[in-house]
Amino acid sequence: MRKYLLYSILAFTFSSCHLFKDSGKSVRPDNVVIKIVQINDVYEIDAINNGKNGGLARVAYISDSIKKQNPNTWFFLAGDFVNPSLLGTIKVNGERLQGKQMVDVLNHTGLDLVTFGNHEFDLKEADLQKRMNESNFKWTSANTLQIHKDGSKAPFAKTENNNNTPVSDYEIFKASNAKGQTVNFGVVSTTINSNPKDYVYYGDVYEEAKRAYNILSPKTDFVLGLTHISIDQDKELARQIPNIPLIMGGHEHNNMLHKVGKTIIAKADANVVSLYVHTLKYNTKKHKLKINSELVKVTDAYPSKPEVQSVVDKWNIILDQNLKAVISNPDEVVYDAIEPLDGTDFNSRNKQTNLGNIICKSMAYAYSNNVDGAFTNGGSIRIDDRLSGHITAKDIFRILPFGGSALLVEMKGELLKRVLEFGQHAAGAGAYLQRDNITQNNLGEWLIQNTILDPEKTYRIAMGDYLLLGLDIPFLKADTPGIIKVSTPKENELAGDVRKSIIQYFKSLKP
Repeated sequence: MRKYLLYSILAFTFSSCHLFKDSGKSVRPDNVVIKIVQINDVYEIDAINNGKNGGLARVAYISDSIKKQNPNTWFFLAGDFVNPSLLGTIKVNGERLQGKQMVDVLNHTGLDLVTFGNHEFDLKEADLQKRMNESNFKWTSANTLQIHKDGSKAPFAKTENNNNTPVSDYEIFKASNAKGQTVNFGVVSTTINSNPKDYVYYGDVYEEAKRAYNILSPKTDFVLGLTHISIDQDKELARQIPNIPLIMGGHEHNNMLHKVGKTIIAKADANVVSLYVHTLKYNTKKHKLKINSELVKVTDAYPSKPEVQSVVDKWNIILDQNLKAVISNPDEVVYDAIEPLDGTDFNSRNKQTNLGNIICKSMAYAYSNNVDGAFTNGGSIRIDDRLSGHITAKDIFRILPFGGSALLVEMKGELLKRVLEFGQHAAGAGAYLQRDNITQNNLGEWLIQNTILDPEKTYRIAMGDYLLLGLDIPFLKADTPGIIKVSTPKENELAGDVRKSIIQYFKSLKP
């Protein structure tokens, strides 16, 4: 097919008066108008912030409304959706959901296409296969392959009725106008190599994208990107494939719109706090493409699609039934976060955050602050989001879906120093330690309550119970030399569940 000669990119703020238009008399006779609804990084099926923001049922309403005006409408998700979430940890019929609820809801939204995000590979191979098999939308990826037990590599595949459908390197879509003029456009996807698993092979982001692009290019009028890579990688991809007009990206959790050469890069907010609506107008005679990218804030100003909301409600009932076995009022507001609480995965594993500090303060609070310091592994924080406004008890469980107790460990300063240094060198991994009352001075010396750590002294440390299993910090176990005593709380004690400790700590801050 002949390639387009020119395209222009226009980005402007959403206005309800034009969101669903561009399919009527204003469209030039030789134009084919395409609408793409883009979301990325979705961990919550329902609205957040007390129902004010997000909600997949609202997204479905928006997408359906656009499609009623323009049948050339598609709905894409740029990775990260089956994990992590509080609901994913709930057991139903003895089996953890592991994203089953998300796939169920997305199946009812009219979603057309997804690519893998790094968090899809949090799941065990068998669980990811179940989610793929349950999905009725397409998956695509140019750079991820499944490694089989014999060491061979092949595309991931969805199994339906004993038939395997391999995940394609790309997808092709066909649009047409009232005159019968048609446009074919392709979508190529790549995923960031930030979650190594023994069943996943990651090809080079750029080389595999270029390979798929070169296959697509002769078959289509233009090729778009649907990626789950860092913004710096998206920018480099735009430089290496300069004729790609639009990259719909994920991985970062805040909305952004960048332009590199002729390429626009768009990412929406996580948990569908916002979405992008891309309007593509292709002139079949002049072979020109124009793109308008509109950021749409998903708020309670939009109604919910009833069919989708009923599925969301079904899963929420299951969640509440499980939570009420632990806390009486999951929707109770326990804190007002004027400054957002940073629970993003990257920061939790790389630097000290306000949320990490609060978790550690809460563990100390559970022991009446009769400790020298507290720490927990950054990898235990699973919400991968920033929380602001009213924080509910349910939100605390979303932050730490796996729970666990806070242990009181008496250890020698020499061992404590080894633990802290291991955590510091583990930046980027789950073993990175979020801390309270434990800092470093300009010389790199460790300070406990602003006093230089004494290797000979015995310190009382509150820590998450997971850390004493020797999984994140291999040498740290209950019988490690240097540990004097380990006090394990009873289940009904405040320290018996870190999430309850946080809730009570927040309540103690209220006047």
